[in-house]
Amino acid sequence: MSSEGFAQDSRLGSAIVVQTFLDLRRCSFLTVAVVSTEVLRAQEEWDAVDTIQPETGIQAGSDRPGELISFSEALQHFQTVDLSSFKKRIQPTIRRTGLAALRHYLFGPPKLHQGLREERDLVLTIAQCGLDSQDPVHGRVLQTIYKKLTGSKFDCALHGDHWEDLGFQGANPGTDLRGAGFLALLHLLYLVMDSKTLLMAQEIFRLSRHHIQ
Repeated sequence: MSSEGFAQDSRLGSAIVVQTFLDLRRCSFLTVAVVSTEVLRAQEEWDAVDTIQPETGIQAGSDRPGELISFSEALQHFQTVDLSSFKKRIQPTIRRTGLAALRHYLFGPPKLHQGLREERDLVLTIAQCGLDSQDPVHGRVLQTIYKKLTGSKFDCALHGDHWEDLGFQGANPGTDLRGAGFLALLHLLYLVMDSKTLLMAQEIFRLSRHHIQ
């Protein structure tokens, strides 16, 4: 083969190699672009997913799903919401007459300070409140108690067998609030949101699930 032919073949081979390299780069760029587009689309779809209750298929009853609620925030809710219909049911004091009134005056406990009577009435009123599944704060209180005791990071359905695992009598935790009303849930909320009592609450829950119990 002459030197001119060899040089021509070499240039042809180099051109083929360069073209192949450019084609590969173009394919790689297109592949990355397609993958990036699919990843972005998947991310947008995931961000658009609402919090769904697994058993009822409806959105979780909270305007701030997934966010824990503190005891102070829950108490403030009851301090500001209209509870007049529940307050009518309470009887803060017992009316006494005759000797019973005299005996109570002489030997009974001291009268409650005027400044504490509103707090007393609020506690008694909360005890008259049941669980309202349509109230976002009620839902967040339940979710917080469940997450703190079980260690779960996800919201759960407001009705389901998982509440029996926590010690409720049935799938609807509201049916267990007959005596103390929502005040009972506030007690549980305080127990799990206070760092001094959280470990004790979790240990009680762990022992309640022991096979010997």
